[in-house]
Amino acid sequence: MEERFSGGILRSNRQDDTIVPSLGEIGLNNFAPYLMNRLMARYNANLAEELKHMDMTTAKVRTLAVLSVTSSVTINELSVFAVIEQSTMSRTLDSLEEQGFIRRQARAEDMRVRDVTITEEGRAAFDRVWPTMYGFLLQMFDGIDEDEHRAFVGTLQKILRNVRKHDI
Repeated sequence: MEERFSGGILRSNRQDDTIVPSLGEIGLNNFAPYLMNRLMARYNANLAEELKHMDMTTAKVRTLAVLSVTSSVTINELSVFAVIEQSTMSRTLDSLEEQGFIRRQARAEDMRVRDVTITEEGRAAFDRVWPTMYGFLLQMFDGIDEDEHRAFVGTLQKILRNVRKHDI
């Protein structure tokens, strides 16, 4: 794909903010949201294919991943962290609970709020999937050194702060 844009993509520091470059001028290969979508679509497709062999889904693994590094979260927090719509999260939690991988418990001070925790069985299930997830991470960052990785993650964290709707 030929690069045709000769100016700066991010014009917030330029004098003339009235001229908006076209996507054709920027080019898909310079349009970060497009690149991020392609990366995550490929990562998710690869992961979903492997998860079929493990009798798991992407939603279940995302949920277990979050719960593996937190002591307890609410369903709303879990939806945000796992990047799963709340209706899908509810069905996912039903299934994970049936499998014995998670536990939902009402808070004593507010019975409307349910905390979700991972069980030992859930932790073991996630531990079986984690090497596959980590392998795909290594594949994504092949040829990228630690400093580049650290800078990339730092940039992603800044972008997330710019676009997030939640404090978490």
